[in-house]
Amino acid sequence: MADKKCDSGSESDSTEEPVVGNVNKFAVVPPGYNGRPKKGHMIFDACFECGNLGRVDYITEYEYDLFIRPDTCNPRFRVWFNFTVENVKADQRAIFNIVNFSKTKSLYREGMSPLVKSTSRPKWVRIPAKHVYYYRCPDHRKNYVMSFSFCFDKEDDIYQFAYCYPYSYTRLQNYLDNLEKKNMDFFSRELLCLTVQQRRLDMITITNPDNLDPEETKRVVYLTARVHPGETPASYVCQGVIDFLISNHPIAKVLREHIVFKIVPMLNPDGVYLGNYRCSLMGFDLNRHWLEPSPWAHPTLYATKNNLMELDRSDKCVLDFYIDLHAHSTLMNGFMYGNTYEDMERYERQSVFPKLLCANAEDFSLNNTNFNRDAVKAGTGRRTLGGCLDDNSHCYTLEVSFFSYQTSSSSTAMPYTEEGYMKLGRNLARTFLDYYKMTGLISAKPSSSIVPKPGRYNIRDRERANTDPPSDKHYVNSHRSSSLRYSYQEF
Repeated sequence: MADKKCDSGSESDSTEEPVVGNVNKFAVVPPGYNGRPKKGHMIFDACFECGNLGRVDYITEYEYDLFIRPDTCNPRFRVWFNFTVENVKADQRAIFNIVNFSKTKSLYREGMSPLVKSTSRPKWVRIPAKHVYYYRCPDHRKNYVMSFSFCFDKEDDIYQFAYCYPYSYTRLQNYLDNLEKKNMDFFSRELLCLTVQQRRLDMITITNPDNLDPEETKRVVYLTARVHPGETPASYVCQGVIDFLISNHPIAKVLREHIVFKIVPMLNPDGVYLGNYRCSLMGFDLNRHWLEPSPWAHPTLYATKNNLMELDRSDKCVLDFYIDLHAHSTLMNGFMYGNTYEDMERYERQSVFPKLLCANAEDFSLNNTNFNRDAVKAGTGRRTLGGCLDDNSHCYTLEVSFFSYQTSSSSTAMPYTEEGYMKLGRNLARTFLDYYKMTGLISAKPSSSIVPKPGRYNIRDRERANTDPPSDKHYVNSHRSSSLRYSYQEF
């Protein structure tokens, strides 16, 4: 089946002038003005980790055109923005026009709005949708423009605006450092390789240490995230998975007893650090280079694919799942992409896990879930690994909306929060309990106390035929397991 839900949208490669580099404490003053910036002459900055704003044009005292800096070495992609504004006056009003998006299809048509926080209010909130406009603009060659109005209510604050909730390389490193300091015997961290700019590609392993016995056969679930650096929701989903798996929850304990979880939480650290939307430092969309990754141009893919293939070749590993976490810019909810196969039994088998996830996560959509062999996706992790791993391995892309989800019981779309993304990650982890039919190992009334250690799960004593995924009947009978008000003064 063709992929009817392509995320690329229509792309425009043209901008009025090339935009190179981020603005650095750039003061926007009226034409002809000389001297030091006065209070109210806004100062824009994007020279920080994950920052992106390439240019600011003064239109009037109340209006400014903003230009996204394209991905490094690749002018095609202009979506992610993340910048600060300071030196404002109290109650100063402004309209910002982001004029050079590379996509025409956007969730801005569905009510999405930028995020904002400030030094005195560090929690990200969405600008009210009634102050956001997405339209074709005759002043910019009829390209699509996103305009939003804003009132700066505290002149000593520094305000930060972003396309979606940022999740930086440094944040990930601090998170993993803190987990390491806890000295959990079921958690380990290793360096797979260094990037072109010498940043870490981390892989973490979560499992009972007994499962790492070289003589024990082990089942492996492998997750990756952030191959596209601007798809920050993927990192929140990934952290939700990790937080759940290392928790004292009875389900997490059972999963650790029986499964080895391998997680690469950031496949494109350089692109993330630089504030790119889709590409690496060298301008490569890494999710099109899984077929033959280069050790010098795509070192993170090269190391990750080698690690996956080593697990696949091992007689002591059964690599059941590869799931790559992404975010989607035009659809709502969480959903999955899977592969199509000529073997109908394999094709039907891979449809089970999304159904189980749908039963556990109210924001997961089976309607948006799609199985395809689209040639455009030939170099993706999901397509490439689906063709070279063992036939019993399931390879998926898990997508989650940049904006919102809608449940079957509500007609209103709910915007995602950081916690909402992490909840999807927790539900993803819980679903493996249903898939492996281990619900019987959970006590009927889970308590906070440590549950008795279940019997060892020896794969050598079970034929693969007896570990088939649950049937649709099992899925049908399985049961389904606040954001702040906008506080800034309105325009």
